[in-house]
Amino acid sequence: MKQFYSDVIQFRGTHYDFGYYQGKLLKDSPILPNREKQWGPKKDRHFMIDPERYLEIIKNIAPAILDEIQGLADALDMDMDKAFRSFGGYYLEFKRSGCSIFTDTEYMVRNYDSHPRGYEGRYLFYAPSDEGYAFIAPSMQITGRIDGMNEKGLVTGYNFTHSKMAGDGFMCSMVARLILETCANTAEAISLLKTIPHRHSFSYVLLDTDGHSYVVEASPRRVAVRQSNVCTNHFHLLNEENRYRQEETRQREKTIQIRQKSSTNPYQAFKVMNSPEQGVFSEKYDASAGTIHTSVYFPNELKAWFVIGPDRAPVIFDFGKWLRGNNVNITQIKGELKYHRPFVNMEMPRTKKDHH
Repeated sequence: MKQFYSDVIQFRGTHYDFGYYQGKLLKDSPILPNREKQWGPKKDRHFMIDPERYLEIIKNIAPAILDEIQGLADALDMDMDKAFRSFGGYYLEFKRSGCSIFTDTEYMVRNYDSHPRGYEGRYLFYAPSDEGYAFIAPSMQITGRIDGMNEKGLVTGYNFTHSKMAGDGFMCSMVARLILETCANTAEAISLLKTIPHRHSFSYVLLDTDGHSYVVEASPRRVAVRQSNVCTNHFHLLNEENRYRQEETRQREKTIQIRQKSSTNPYQAFKVMNSPEQGVFSEKYDASAGTIHTSVYFPNELKAWFVIGPDRAPVIFDFGKWLRGNNVNITQIKGELKYHRPFVNMEMPRTKKDHH
Protein backbone atom coordinates (compact mmCIF):
# COMPACT_ATOMS: atom_id res chain seq x y z
CA MET A 1 0.00 0.00 0.00
CA LYS A 2 1.22 3.48 -0.85
CA GLN A 3 0.25 6.80 0.78
CA PHE A 4 -1.93 9.20 -1.23
CA TYR A 5 -3.53 12.52 -0.36
CA SER A 6 -6.00 15.16 -1.47
CA ASP A 7 -5.51 18.83 -0.61
CA VAL A 8 -8.46 20.61 0.98
CA ILE A 9 -9.07 24.02 -0.66
CA GLN A 10 -11.53 26.54 0.82
CA PHE A 11 -12.58 29.76 -0.86
CA ARG A 12 -15.29 32.42 -0.52
CA GLY A 13 -15.50 35.18 -3.12
CA THR A 14 -16.11 35.93 -6.78
CA HIS A 15 -15.50 33.34 -9.49
CA TYR A 16 -12.71 35.46 -10.98
CA ASP A 17 -10.91 35.63 -7.62
CA PHE A 18 -11.44 31.91 -7.09
CA GLY A 19 -9.91 31.20 -10.52
CA TYR A 20 -6.98 33.50 -9.77
CA TYR A 21 -6.43 31.88 -6.36
CA GLN A 22 -6.44 28.38 -7.89
CA GLY A 23 -4.10 29.55 -10.66
CA LYS A 24 -1.59 30.76 -8.07
CA LEU A 25 -1.76 27.37 -6.30
CA LEU A 26 -1.33 25.55 -9.62
CA LYS A 27 1.81 27.56 -10.43
CA ASP A 28 3.71 25.62 -7.76
CA SER A 29 1.85 22.34 -8.23
CA PRO A 30 2.78 19.31 -10.35
CA ILE A 31 -0.81 19.00 -11.64
CA LEU A 32 -0.47 20.93 -14.91
CA PRO A 33 2.99 19.61 -15.93
CA ASN A 34 1.74 16.07 -15.28
CA ARG A 35 -1.37 16.66 -17.33
CA GLU A 36 0.57 18.14 -20.23
CA LYS A 37 2.74 15.06 -20.21
CA GLN A 38 -0.20 12.64 -20.02
CA TRP A 39 -2.12 14.34 -22.83
CA GLY A 40 1.05 14.49 -24.89
CA PRO A 41 0.97 15.14 -28.64
CA LYS A 42 -2.65 13.91 -28.85
CA LYS A 43 -3.99 16.89 -27.00
CA ASP A 44 -5.05 18.88 -30.06
CA ARG A 45 -7.35 16.10 -31.25
CA HIS A 46 -9.73 16.72 -28.45
CA PHE A 47 -11.16 20.10 -29.29
CA MET A 48 -14.81 20.41 -29.72
CA ILE A 49 -16.07 21.35 -33.11
CA ASP A 50 -17.94 24.43 -32.01
CA PRO A 51 -16.48 26.47 -29.14
CA GLU A 52 -18.92 29.33 -29.88
CA ARG A 53 -21.86 27.09 -29.09
CA TYR A 54 -20.20 25.99 -25.85
CA LEU A 55 -19.61 29.58 -24.77
CA GLU A 56 -23.18 30.49 -25.57
CA ILE A 57 -24.53 27.62 -23.43
CA ILE A 58 -22.23 28.44 -20.49
CA LYS A 59 -23.15 32.14 -20.76
CA ASN A 60 -26.80 31.17 -20.47
CA ILE A 61 -26.42 28.70 -17.61
CA ALA A 62 -23.43 29.74 -15.50
CA PRO A 63 -21.57 32.73 -16.96
CA ALA A 64 -19.46 33.15 -13.81
CA ILE A 65 -17.57 29.92 -14.67
CA LEU A 66 -16.09 31.89 -17.60
CA ASP A 67 -14.81 34.44 -15.07
CA GLU A 68 -13.17 31.61 -13.14
CA ILE A 69 -11.41 30.43 -16.31
CA GLN A 70 -10.30 34.05 -16.94
CA GLY A 71 -8.89 34.20 -13.40
CA LEU A 72 -7.00 30.94 -13.95
CA ALA A 73 -5.61 32.25 -17.25
CA ASP A 74 -4.47 35.53 -15.68
CA ALA A 75 -2.74 33.83 -12.73
CA LEU A 76 -1.04 31.29 -15.03
CA ASP A 77 -0.16 33.81 -17.79
CA MET A 78 -2.07 31.61 -20.23
CA ASP A 79 -3.94 32.87 -23.26
CA MET A 80 -7.71 32.39 -23.11
CA ASP A 81 -7.70 29.97 -25.99
CA LYS A 82 -5.44 27.59 -24.12
CA ALA A 83 -7.31 28.23 -20.86
CA PHE A 84 -10.58 27.14 -22.48
CA ARG A 85 -8.95 24.01 -23.81
CA SER A 86 -7.44 23.24 -20.40
CA PHE A 87 -10.33 24.16 -18.13
CA GLY A 88 -13.43 24.43 -20.29
CA GLY A 89 -14.69 20.91 -19.60
CA TYR A 90 -15.86 20.25 -23.12
CA TYR A 91 -13.32 17.97 -24.66
CA LEU A 92 -10.70 15.33 -23.80
CA GLU A 93 -11.18 11.65 -24.29
CA PHE A 94 -12.55 10.08 -21.16
CA LYS A 95 -10.68 7.03 -19.92
CA ARG A 96 -12.93 4.11 -19.15
CA SER A 97 -13.87 4.02 -15.48
CA GLY A 98 -16.03 2.11 -13.04
CA CYS A 99 -18.02 3.77 -10.23
CA SER A 100 -20.88 2.56 -8.04
CA ILE A 101 -23.58 4.59 -6.30
CA PHE A 102 -26.12 3.68 -3.63
CA THR A 103 -28.71 6.07 -2.22
CA ASP A 104 -31.07 5.99 0.74
CA THR A 105 -33.67 8.71 1.42
CA GLU A 106 -31.14 10.43 3.72
CA TYR A 107 -27.78 9.96 1.96
CA MET A 108 -25.81 9.00 -1.14
CA VAL A 109 -22.69 6.77 -1.01
CA ARG A 110 -20.40 6.73 -3.98
CA ASN A 111 -17.28 4.86 -5.06
CA TYR A 112 -15.26 6.76 -7.64
CA ASP A 113 -13.35 4.19 -9.72
CA SER A 114 -10.72 5.34 -12.18
CA HIS A 115 -6.96 5.47 -12.81
CA PRO A 116 -4.92 7.10 -10.02
CA ARG A 117 -2.67 8.81 -12.59
CA GLY A 118 -5.54 11.05 -13.65
CA TYR A 119 -6.72 11.91 -10.13
CA GLU A 120 -6.18 15.52 -9.17
CA GLY A 121 -6.20 15.28 -5.38
CA ARG A 122 -8.21 18.46 -4.72
CA TYR A 123 -11.24 18.58 -2.40
CA LEU A 124 -13.01 21.93 -2.61
CA PHE A 125 -15.27 24.12 -0.52
CA TYR A 126 -16.44 27.09 -2.57
CA ALA A 127 -18.99 29.81 -1.71
CA PRO A 128 -19.39 32.24 -4.61
CA SER A 129 -20.16 35.87 -3.75
CA ASP A 130 -21.27 36.77 -7.29
CA GLU A 131 -23.69 34.06 -8.44
CA GLY A 132 -24.42 30.35 -8.10
CA TYR A 133 -24.74 28.01 -5.12
CA ALA A 134 -21.96 27.12 -2.68
CA PHE A 135 -20.80 23.49 -2.84
CA ILE A 136 -18.41 20.91 -1.49
CA ALA A 137 -16.81 18.48 -4.00
CA PRO A 138 -13.64 16.76 -5.25
CA SER A 139 -12.46 18.37 -8.48
CA MET A 140 -11.60 17.03 -11.92
CA GLN A 141 -9.80 19.09 -14.58
CA ILE A 142 -9.72 21.95 -12.05
CA THR A 143 -13.10 23.48 -12.95
CA GLY A 144 -15.09 20.21 -13.10
CA ARG A 145 -16.44 18.13 -10.21
CA ILE A 146 -16.44 14.36 -9.64
CA ASP A 147 -19.41 14.28 -7.23
CA GLY A 148 -20.65 16.75 -4.64
CA MET A 149 -23.36 18.54 -2.69
CA ASN A 150 -24.52 22.14 -2.82
CA GLU A 151 -25.94 24.47 -0.16
CA LYS A 152 -29.51 23.47 -1.09
CA GLY A 153 -28.75 19.83 -0.27
CA LEU A 154 -28.72 18.71 -3.91
CA VAL A 155 -26.27 15.82 -4.35
CA THR A 156 -24.91 14.37 -7.59
CA GLY A 157 -22.43 11.76 -8.82
CA TYR A 158 -21.93 10.22 -12.27
CA ASN A 159 -21.13 6.78 -13.62
CA PHE A 160 -19.49 6.09 -16.96
CA THR A 161 -21.32 3.96 -19.55
CA HIS A 162 -19.19 4.42 -22.66
CA SER A 163 -17.26 6.93 -24.76
CA LYS A 164 -17.94 5.39 -28.18
CA MET A 165 -19.83 7.61 -30.61
CA ALA A 166 -18.90 10.72 -28.66
CA GLY A 167 -20.80 13.89 -29.46
CA ASP A 168 -19.95 17.56 -29.34
CA GLY A 169 -20.87 18.41 -25.77
CA PHE A 170 -19.84 18.76 -22.14
CA MET A 171 -17.60 16.40 -20.22
CA CYS A 172 -19.17 14.63 -17.21
CA SER A 173 -17.16 16.69 -14.73
CA MET A 174 -18.38 20.03 -16.14
CA VAL A 175 -21.95 18.66 -16.22
CA ALA A 176 -21.66 17.87 -12.49
CA ARG A 177 -20.30 21.38 -11.86
CA LEU A 178 -23.25 22.98 -13.71
CA ILE A 179 -25.70 20.88 -11.68
CA LEU A 180 -24.15 21.84 -8.33
CA GLU A 181 -23.76 25.48 -9.18
CA THR A 182 -27.14 26.19 -10.78
CA CYS A 183 -29.74 23.65 -9.56
CA ALA A 184 -31.62 23.71 -6.24
CA ASN A 185 -33.26 20.28 -6.48
CA THR A 186 -33.57 17.09 -8.55
CA ALA A 187 -36.29 18.57 -10.80
CA GLU A 188 -34.05 21.48 -11.84
CA ALA A 189 -31.10 19.10 -12.37
CA ILE A 190 -33.18 16.77 -14.56
CA SER A 191 -34.31 19.68 -16.68
CA LEU A 192 -30.69 20.92 -17.06
CA LEU A 193 -29.51 17.43 -18.08
CA LYS A 194 -32.20 17.33 -20.75
CA THR A 195 -31.18 20.68 -22.25
CA ILE A 196 -27.37 20.56 -22.42
CA PRO A 197 -25.36 18.57 -25.00
CA HIS A 198 -23.44 15.54 -23.68
CA ARG A 199 -20.07 14.43 -24.98
CA HIS A 200 -20.14 10.85 -23.67
CA SER A 201 -22.68 8.41 -22.24
CA PHE A 202 -23.02 8.69 -18.45
CA SER A 203 -25.59 8.13 -15.73
CA TYR A 204 -26.06 11.09 -13.39
CA VAL A 205 -27.48 10.15 -10.00
CA LEU A 206 -29.41 12.87 -8.15
CA LEU A 207 -30.70 13.13 -4.59
CA ASP A 208 -32.11 16.13 -2.71
CA THR A 209 -33.71 16.90 0.67
CA ASP A 210 -37.00 15.29 -0.47
CA GLY A 211 -35.30 11.90 -0.32
CA HIS A 212 -36.19 10.69 -3.83
CA SER A 213 -33.26 9.67 -5.98
CA TYR A 214 -33.18 9.63 -9.78
CA VAL A 215 -30.81 8.17 -12.33
CA VAL A 216 -30.59 10.26 -15.48
CA GLU A 217 -29.17 8.26 -18.40
CA ALA A 218 -27.56 10.75 -20.76
CA SER A 219 -25.92 10.07 -24.12
CA PRO A 220 -25.05 12.46 -26.98
CA ARG A 221 -28.27 11.25 -28.59
CA ARG A 222 -30.88 10.86 -25.86
CA VAL A 223 -31.63 11.48 -22.19
CA ALA A 224 -33.94 9.26 -20.11
CA VAL A 225 -34.89 9.38 -16.41
CA ARG A 226 -35.73 6.61 -13.95
CA GLN A 227 -36.23 6.47 -10.21
CA SER A 228 -33.65 4.17 -8.63
CA ASN A 229 -31.31 3.94 -5.66
CA VAL A 230 -28.51 1.86 -7.22
CA CYS A 231 -26.37 2.70 -10.24
CA THR A 232 -23.26 1.11 -11.78
CA ASN A 233 -21.96 1.28 -15.37
CA HIS A 234 -24.82 0.31 -17.64
CA PHE A 235 -28.05 1.96 -18.74
CA HIS A 236 -31.47 0.42 -18.04
CA LEU A 237 -33.54 2.56 -20.39
CA LEU A 238 -31.14 3.53 -23.20
CA ASN A 239 -30.23 -0.07 -23.84
CA GLU A 240 -28.88 0.61 -27.34
CA GLU A 241 -26.16 2.78 -25.77
CA ASN A 242 -24.73 0.02 -23.57
CA ARG A 243 -21.32 -1.55 -23.98
CA TYR A 244 -21.18 -4.98 -25.46
CA ARG A 245 -19.99 -6.60 -22.23
CA GLN A 246 -22.04 -5.90 -19.15
CA GLU A 247 -21.50 -8.92 -16.89
CA GLU A 248 -19.25 -7.12 -14.42
CA THR A 249 -21.36 -3.97 -14.02
CA ARG A 250 -24.61 -5.98 -13.69
CA GLN A 251 -22.99 -8.26 -11.12
CA ARG A 252 -21.78 -5.26 -9.12
CA GLU A 253 -25.27 -3.76 -9.20
CA LYS A 254 -26.69 -7.01 -7.86
CA THR A 255 -24.01 -7.20 -5.14
CA ILE A 256 -24.88 -3.67 -3.96
CA GLN A 257 -28.61 -4.46 -3.91
CA ILE A 258 -28.07 -7.64 -1.87
CA ARG A 259 -25.48 -6.22 0.56
CA GLN A 260 -27.32 -2.96 1.18
CA LYS A 261 -30.49 -4.84 2.21
CA SER A 262 -28.86 -5.66 5.53
CA SER A 263 -27.29 -2.23 6.14
CA THR A 264 -29.39 -0.32 8.65
CA ASN A 265 -27.43 2.91 8.96
CA PRO A 266 -25.18 5.18 6.85
CA TYR A 267 -21.97 3.76 8.32
CA GLN A 268 -22.92 0.20 7.32
CA ALA A 269 -23.93 1.42 3.85
CA PHE A 270 -20.53 3.13 3.59
CA LYS A 271 -18.75 -0.09 4.66
CA VAL A 272 -20.54 -2.07 1.92
CA MET A 273 -18.90 0.24 -0.61
CA ASN A 274 -15.55 0.80 1.11
CA SER A 275 -14.54 -2.71 2.27
CA PRO A 276 -12.97 -4.84 -0.48
CA GLU A 277 -14.36 -8.05 1.06
CA GLN A 278 -17.91 -6.85 0.34
CA GLY A 279 -17.26 -7.19 -3.39
CA VAL A 280 -17.96 -3.62 -4.58
CA PHE A 281 -14.67 -1.79 -3.85
CA SER A 282 -12.28 -2.51 -6.72
CA GLU A 283 -8.47 -2.63 -6.84
CA LYS A 284 -8.19 -2.81 -10.64
CA TYR A 285 -6.25 0.46 -10.91
CA ASP A 286 -4.30 -0.43 -14.03
CA ALA A 287 -7.57 -1.08 -15.87
CA SER A 288 -8.75 2.44 -14.89
CA ALA A 289 -11.38 0.80 -12.70
CA GLY A 290 -9.93 0.87 -9.18
CA THR A 291 -11.77 2.66 -6.37
CA ILE A 292 -9.95 5.89 -5.49
CA HIS A 293 -12.40 7.55 -3.13
CA THR A 294 -15.64 6.76 -1.34
CA SER A 295 -17.82 9.78 -0.60
CA VAL A 296 -21.06 10.08 1.37
CA TYR A 297 -23.39 13.09 1.31
CA PHE A 298 -26.25 13.90 3.68
CA PRO A 299 -28.60 16.48 2.05
CA ASN A 300 -30.68 17.26 5.14
CA GLU A 301 -27.75 17.57 7.55
CA LEU A 302 -25.43 19.18 4.98
CA LYS A 303 -22.63 16.86 6.10
CA ALA A 304 -20.17 14.94 3.94
CA TRP A 305 -17.84 12.00 4.53
CA PHE A 306 -14.78 11.40 2.40
CA VAL A 307 -12.10 8.74 2.30
CA ILE A 308 -9.25 7.75 -0.03
CA GLY A 309 -8.64 4.01 -0.26
CA PRO A 310 -10.26 0.98 1.39
CA ASP A 311 -11.26 0.20 4.98
CA ARG A 312 -10.75 3.63 6.44
CA ALA A 313 -12.79 5.71 8.85
CA PRO A 314 -14.24 8.63 6.89
CA VAL A 315 -13.17 12.23 7.35
CA ILE A 316 -16.37 14.05 8.36
CA PHE A 317 -17.07 17.56 7.06
CA ASP A 318 -19.84 19.77 8.43
CA PHE A 319 -20.72 21.77 5.32
CA GLY A 320 -23.60 23.54 7.10
CA LYS A 321 -21.15 24.93 9.65
CA TRP A 322 -18.76 25.95 6.86
CA LEU A 323 -21.60 27.82 5.13
CA ARG A 324 -22.06 29.78 8.36
CA GLY A 325 -18.48 30.99 8.11
CA ASN A 326 -16.46 28.38 10.03
CA ASN A 327 -13.53 27.12 7.97
CA VAL A 328 -12.53 23.47 8.35
CA ASN A 329 -9.08 22.95 9.87
CA ILE A 330 -8.18 19.90 7.77
CA THR A 331 -5.66 20.74 5.03
CA GLN A 332 -5.16 17.24 3.62
CA ILE A 333 -7.15 14.02 3.42
CA LYS A 334 -4.74 11.07 3.52
CA GLY A 335 -5.30 7.48 2.45
CA GLU A 336 -3.64 4.38 1.02
CA LEU A 337 -4.15 2.53 -2.25
CA LYS A 338 -2.66 -0.66 -3.67
CA TYR A 339 -0.98 1.26 -6.46
CA HIS A 340 2.64 2.26 -7.01
CA ARG A 341 2.44 5.64 -8.78
CA PRO A 342 1.21 8.92 -7.26
CA PHE A 343 -1.74 11.19 -8.06
CA VAL A 344 -0.87 14.10 -10.38
CA ASN A 345 -0.83 16.55 -7.43
CA MET A 346 1.87 14.61 -5.57
CA GLU A 347 5.10 14.83 -7.58
CA MET A 348 6.58 16.53 -10.63
CA PRO A 349 6.75 14.45 -13.83
CA ARG A 350 10.10 12.89 -14.53
CA THR A 351 12.13 14.40 -17.34
CA LYS A 352 14.29 12.28 -19.63
CA LYS A 353 17.42 13.15 -17.66
CA ASP A 354 15.88 11.84 -14.40
CA HIS A 355 15.88 8.37 -15.90
CA HIS A 356 19.64 8.15 -16.35
